[in-house]
Amino acid sequence: MQFLFPYFLVALATLAIPVIIHLFYFRRYKKVFFTNVRFLREIKEESSIRSRLKNLITLLCRLLAVACLVLAFAQPFLKEDDEVKKGKKVVSIFIDNSFSMASLSEDAPLLDEAKRKAEEIVAAYEASDRFQIISHDMSARQQRLISKEQALAQIDDVELTPEVNRLSRVFERQKLLLDEESDVHKVLYYLSDFQQNITDLTLADTTYEYNLLPMQAVIEQNVSIDSAWFDAPVQMMNKPNKLLVRLRNWSPEAAENIQLSVRKDGAVKPVGSIDVPGNREIIDTVYISVLRPGIQRVELKITDFPIQFDDTYFLSFEVKQQIQTLIVNQSEPNRYLDAALSSESFFVNLNRNVSGLDYAALNQYQLILLNELTSISSGLAAALKTYMVGGGNVVVFPSERSDLSSYNQFLTSLDAGRLMQWDTTPRTVNYVNSQEFVFNDVFESSRGNLRLPSSQSNFIIDVGTSGAEKLLGYRDGKSFLTKKRHAAGHLYLSAAPIGRSYSNLVDQAEVFVPMLYKMALSTGRPRQIAYTIGDDNMVEVENKSTDAEVIYKVGGTTTFIPGQQSRGKYIVLNMHDQVRQAGFYDVYLDKDEILHTLAFNSNRLESDPTCYPVDEIERRYSGANILRKSQLADLGSYIAEKDRGIILWKYCLILALIFLALETLVIRFWSV
Repeated sequence: MQFLFPYFLVALATLAIPVIIHLFYFRRYKKVFFTNVRFLREIKEESSIRSRLKNLITLLCRLLAVACLVLAFAQPFLKEDDEVKKGKKVVSIFIDNSFSMASLSEDAPLLDEAKRKAEEIVAAYEASDRFQIISHDMSARQQRLISKEQALAQIDDVELTPEVNRLSRVFERQKLLLDEESDVHKVLYYLSDFQQNITDLTLADTTYEYNLLPMQAVIEQNVSIDSAWFDAPVQMMNKPNKLLVRLRNWSPEAAENIQLSVRKDGAVKPVGSIDVPGNREIIDTVYISVLRPGIQRVELKITDFPIQFDDTYFLSFEVKQQIQTLIVNQSEPNRYLDAALSSESFFVNLNRNVSGLDYAALNQYQLILLNELTSISSGLAAALKTYMVGGGNVVVFPSERSDLSSYNQFLTSLDAGRLMQWDTTPRTVNYVNSQEFVFNDVFESSRGNLRLPSSQSNFIIDVGTSGAEKLLGYRDGKSFLTKKRHAAGHLYLSAAPIGRSYSNLVDQAEVFVPMLYKMALSTGRPRQIAYTIGDDNMVEVENKSTDAEVIYKVGGTTTFIPGQQSRGKYIVLNMHDQVRQAGFYDVYLDKDEILHTLAFNSNRLESDPTCYPVDEIERRYSGANILRKSQLADLGSYIAEKDRGIILWKYCLILALIFLALETLVIRFWSV
C-alpha cells in the first residue's frame, strides 16, 4: 500500500491524546457523602473486570476512528501495476466534432455523449492539473493549457464543424503544446467514432499515455458528390461546357434512383436519375451553358438520406467579358491585325511601340503579340519571361529582317526551339491540332470545308527536343505555329510574319479570331473551381488592382480580411481557417463590385461512415487504454484507479464513522 499524501501520517501521533485522556479520566475517584451506613447498600456494585473491558473497547474505538481519519487524509492506495502515477498532470482531450458525430447513439447524438464524457474526465482530475481541449476546429484558443473550470466551459462551446483532420494531425497539435511542459505526466484522450478515413494514429511516442474512447453509432448508408471538374481548362460563352461529376456510394448496398440537379442563376435544372453500385463510384456528365460573361455560380445537389452534408457541391468560375490585348510594334501598327481584333467586341486592343513599352504594366494584359520586331532586347526578354511566369500568354510573329541571334537567345531560354533560315517556298497549312486547347471544339465544319492559312515565305522552326507542340503544320510536315508552356504561361511562335505579303492568316477569320481568343484564355495556372474547408487555406486569385496597399475582403456566411501576399498578376489570400460553412464567398475591394467568387465545400473525408469496431481498435492500438462501455459507465472511478491504483481513502472514512458509532453505542448502552 502506498500513500498519495504520506506527510499526513505524522498526525498518527495524535493517537496518544485519547490514551492520555483515558488514563487520567479513569484514575479519578468520585466522592459520595453519606450520613448513614445504610446508604452504602444503595450504591450499585460494579464488576471491576466488566468495567475495565468497557473502558478498553471505548479506547480502542476512539484510536481506530482517529487512525482511519488520518489514513483517509493520507489517501492510501494499492498498486495494481508499476504504471501508477503521482504528481501533476497535463491532460489533452480531443473531442471529435465532425459531421459524423451527429449520428445517434441510442437517443442522443454522439457529440453530446462525447462532451459529457469529456466533462467526466476533467472532473476526475485534481484542481492543480491543467488541460487542453482540442477539436477539429484547431483554433488558437485550443492551443494553450487551461484550468479545470476553463476546460469545462470550453467543452460546452464545442459544436459540429465542417472541418476534419486525421488523428495524426491532431496528435501533432497536442504534442506541440504538451512538449513545452516538463516533469509532468502527459495524458491524451480521444473521444471519437474512429472513422477509418481519419484514424491513422501511431503510438510511437511512449512518453504519453493514450486513452481511446470509442463512440459507436449505427452505420448508415451514404452517397456523396465526391468532386466535379470541367473537361476543358477554360469555360466559353454560348457553348455547352462539359462538367464531369463524380458520385460515390460508400455503402456495400447499391443506391438506386439518386436524383442529381443543377442550380444556376437562380434556376434548378434536374439532370436525371442515377444508380450507383455498392462501394463504387461513377462519373456523370452535366453540360453548363453560359449566356452572359462574368462570375458564374453552380450548385450541384443529390437526394440522399440520412447523411446530407456531402449531398451539395458548390463550384464557381469566371467567363471573361473582355480580353485585354497588347500589340507590341516595331514601327507602325498592322491595320489588318487591328481590324481583325476590333471586329470582336470582347477584344480590348492596345498598340504600343517597342521603344516606349512599360514593362511594369504587362501583367494587366491577357495576351501580348509581338508584331514583327527586328530584335528582342534582353530587357524585353526578361519582362516577357516574368509575365509568363505569372500566367501570361505571348504570341511571336517574327520579321523577315529579324535578328535571329536575339530571337533564338530568347527562345532557347524558354526551351521553345529555334528559328532557322528564311525560306521563300510557298506553303499551305493542312494540319490542325484539334486535341490541343487552342483549337479544341473550335471548328464545326469538316476538315474538307475548312479554309486554312498559307504563307508565301517563312522561317523554319526547329523544335528539336524542346517539347514544343505543333498547333498548325504545313503539308511538308514543318511547323507553322507552335506552343511551349513556360511556368504558368505560354509562348506561341509563328513561322511567318503577320503581314499579308507573307501570310493570309489575318484573312482566315474562322481560324485567326478563335485562335487569339483561346490563346488569351489558355493558362498553365487554371483557377480552382472549388475549395475544401480546412484544406485549402491558401487561395490564389487574379490581382485586379494596381494599388500596392490594397486590402481585399472576403464575404459569405461571415465577413473577414484574409492574409494577403502579392505575386505578380496574382495575389494569394490566406483564409486562416475563417471559412466555417460550405457555400459561396465573394472577394471584393468595394462591396458593390465583386471581383471573384470562391466556392467552399465540406471535407469528403467524413463521407465514408465506416468506423473501426472496438475489437479492431484494441488490435491496432494494443499500447493504449481502450475504454469499453462498462468503463465508460463510471469514468471517474476508472480514471482515479488507473492513475492511483485501488483507492482506499473512502473506505478509511467509512471505517472512522463506524468506529465512532461503536464508541457511542458502547458508552450509551453498555451498562456494568
